Formats: sequence, C-alpha cells, structure tokens
Amino acid sequence: MTGTGDTTVAVAGADGERLRRWRMVLGGGEADGTGRALAGRDAAMDGALGALYGGGGSGGAPRGERSAGLGGSAPNVARWLGDIRTYFPSSVVQVMQRDAIARLGLSTLLMEPEMLEAVEPDVHLVGTLLSLNKAMPETTRETARAVVRKVVEQLEKRLATRTRATLTGALDRSARVSRPRHADIDWNRTIRANLKNYLPEYRTVVPERLIGYGRAAQSVKKEVILCIDQSGSMAASVVYASVFGAVLASMRSIATRLVVFDTAVVDLTDQLDDPVDVLFGTQLGGGTDINRALAYCQSKITRPADTVVVLISDLYEGGIRDEMLKRVAAMKRSGVEFVTLLALSDEGAPAYDREHAAALAALGAPAFACTPDLFPEVMAAALEKRPLPDPRPAS
Repeated sequence: MTGTGDTTVAVAGADGERLRRWRMVLGGGEADGTGRALAGRDAAMDGALGALYGGGGSGGAPRGERSAGLGGSAPNVARWLGDIRTYFPSSVVQVMQRDAIARLGLSTLLMEPEMLEAVEPDVHLVGTLLSLNKAMPETTRETARAVVRKVVEQLEKRLATRTRATLTGALDRSARVSRPRHADIDWNRTIRANLKNYLPEYRTVVPERLIGYGRAAQSVKKEVILCIDQSGSMAASVVYASVFGAVLASMRSIATRLVVFDTAVVDLTDQLDDPVDVLFGTQLGGGTDINRALAYCQSKITRPADTVVVLISDLYEGGIRDEMLKRVAAMKRSGVEFVTLLALSDEGAPAYDREHAAALAALGAPAFACTPDLFPEVMAAALEKRPLPDPRPAS
C-alpha cells in the first residue's frame, strides 16, 4: 500500500519531468518561465540544440537574442556533429544536419573530408553534395563518393528486390499467350476461366482454354524512359530515380533509358550499371526546359505501344509550354504510356505548377507525387496498361 509521502514524491517527480521537458523546448533564459537549470547529459543536449537553434547556452543561462553558435569553425562543427549523433537518434540527426546546412551555411564545410566522415548519410545530404559537385576539391571527391555510395546501397537494399519481383510479375501478365507450353501455363487463371467445365462426378475441371505466361525474360518486352528534372528542388527525386533506373536496367526484359535535364539534356543511360556514376553525372540547379527533354525522349521511341515514359518534374516549365503539351499528346496517341510524377520522394506534397498539371491531366496523364515504396506498383500498372494505383493529384 502506497503512503501519502510516496504519492507526494511521485507527483513532485512528474512535475519535475514536465518542467525539464518544457525547459528543453523553450531554450532557457528568463522568459521561459520554468526556472529550471540543466546539468549533465541534459545540459550537453541543450548545448547542441542551442548551437543550432539558439545562442549555444546551457544550464539555464540567459540567452538574449537567439542566434546560431557554430560559426565557421571546422573543429567546432566536427565536434557538434559528433555530439548530436551521441544524444539523438539517427532520424533526428538527419533533420538537424539539414537545418544546419540551411540555417548556418555549412555547405562549404561539407567540401572538407573530415566533415563528410562525421555526418549521418541520407538522401538529402546526397542532394547537397551533388549540388556542390562542380565546386568540390579533388581531395574531397572520393570521400563524397563514399558517402553517396553508402546511401545508394541502403536504398538498393530497401527497394531492389521488391521492384524486380513486382515488375517481373507485370511483364509476365502482359505477355500472356493463349497456347502456352506446359511449363508456361498460368494455372490460377486457367482454372478460373474453365470453372463452367467443372465435372462434379470426377471432381475436376476440363481446361478447354489454356492461359499462360509469355517468356518475358528471354527478350526485351518493354522500354522505359526515365526523364528527370535536375533543378535544385528535385534533389531527392533525382537520387531515388537514379537508383530505380539502375534496378530497371538490371532486368533483361526491360530496356531502360535515363535522361536528366535542366535547360540542356543529358543521356546517362550508359552509366546505369552504377547509380553513383549517374548521380555524379547530374548537375543540380539551373533552369528547366521540359519541352526540349521530351523532344529528345520522343526521338528515342521505336516501339510506342511497348514504351513507358516517366516524367519526374515539378512542371515549372521554362521552355515552350504548348509544344510540351503537344508532345505528350502525340506520344499518347502513338500508344506510349505516359506517367507524370511531381516528386519521387518520401516528402509531403511538393510545390508544382498547377496549371501544367491540370493540362496534363486533361490529356490523360495525371500528375501526382509518388513515394519510393509506391513506385514499383505505379510502374507495374503502366507496363500492363491499367489504371495507376491511387493516382491522387497533389493538392
């Protein structure tokens, strides 16, 4: 049985924990109203947070005007990067790194090998490194490639197996034949198609019509063109699309082409065996000419009825809008499956050109954001020429 004194201690403890949490959120100083001082690990965590979001104080000292505390010192930044990895989980570390790059202008420090060895690699860091690619000194380039490769390998491990399995099934279904060899019979569909021929006395179905799979793996059945906007806002989409491009290129039954563009167009298909090479072949930033990119893709289509074109762009067109729409319409009339993704990332609803998205939807090419986990289903539906899975336009 708990006595009154124990209850009082428990309540006081709960109040103290609430004050501690509010102190960590409010950042200290006279205005926070908690009157709570921090010590030990709490003070160290507060210092790491304060260096980025406050004035770098700890332990409840007044802060005055809020300002960043890392400055331009490489040793300080390296120490801070180590601290946040000690005190916070990986997902929080990645957010704090992104905020540090945006708020404190730490991009230049990422061009030092020591900094790259201290950071937590993620898709957004890769995007930042790619944007610095042309300015990166030779001494840092190999370290940067190692960071990018680590992220790419993580993404491939997460996405490759499921993508290959999903698309292999779609290719098999799209290649079904009516007079299959015994090894190619799709027994599930064959039984369903012949249920009317069920003989109860023999407890069997007489298969008058056989349905089978085509031998999709023996030759190229479909062609896929990934057309990727490499403007700065599309960094995460470029990373994911490059990984998916490499996965698709590894499948013998799909001929894959990868094209990146800003105001110029670059075909990176010959580098698809290594997505890291693809990524370092991009140049994030610059303008956007979707019409020119689609003109190039259109010139590479030889089998329209067996071709899927995936445009990954926020649709902020700097080229000729009407020509862009005419090209999409012409490709669709010829039999091309045209998919428009406003983003290929784990982020929320992206910023995009609503007028262009509405115009594409009117042509039967609705534009919507897509997560990497949904992308295999989107591609499978496109390969089979069926409605895309839940293609909700971003609002």
